[in-house]
Amino acid sequence: MKQLPLPIVAPATARFDTFVPGANAAALQQLQQLDGAASPVFLWGPAGSGKTHLLHALAHQRQQRGERVGWFDPSVRPPWSIEPGCSVLLLDACDRFDEAQQRSAFALLVEAQTHAVPWVAAARVPPVDLRVREDLRTRLGWGPVFALRALPEDQARAVLRRESDRRGILLSDDVMDYLLTRFARDLSHLMALLDRLDDFALAEHRGVTVPLLKKMLLEQESTGA
Repeated sequence: MKQLPLPIVAPATARFDTFVPGANAAALQQLQQLDGAASPVFLWGPAGSGKTHLLHALAHQRQQRGERVGWFDPSVRPPWSIEPGCSVLLLDACDRFDEAQQRSAFALLVEAQTHAVPWVAAARVPPVDLRVREDLRTRLGWGPVFALRALPEDQARAVLRRESDRRGILLSDDVMDYLLTRFARDLSHLMALLDRLDDFALAEHRGVTVPLLKKMLLEQESTGA
């Protein structure tokens, strides 16, 4: 089990109040109101639709209250168990669990039911389409299932603007247009790209412009970065 230390629970933006819901307001509300008596929740959607952001936001909310959170994803090797005092279990990228992780995940969810510990899971596909063992697939689909949708362009633009302002990056409309028309509106990818662009601009002692962005991408392509 990976305990999430509070200072590094997630990037500063991964909180409920920084999540732009768009068409995902129902999923946001469900997680904000999750309690011990709640049904398990399953989130699914393409990369960048906000699944991991919502899981981190729920972890942040609970840890701000001084509660323990159990986090399980493909990077966490079994055996998995619930530690005393754990208030919620979060399972990310369930579609990438290997056989050992699938066995541990099923046992974990049985244990969670026994001790009335709520859990939230996420994957790129709905439970019915998960290529995992049947007992785990069935259990993952027990409660409400929410299909998350990527943000439309105007809302993705607003998120980029907010993040660039928070980080002190002057992002012109030209740069914003370039990012949103040439890259998928995968916010996790766009945020990582924004970080790299900020570092590259500082190293080059230049402002963030489209030519600078093109130069960075060209250099990364030539080095295989």
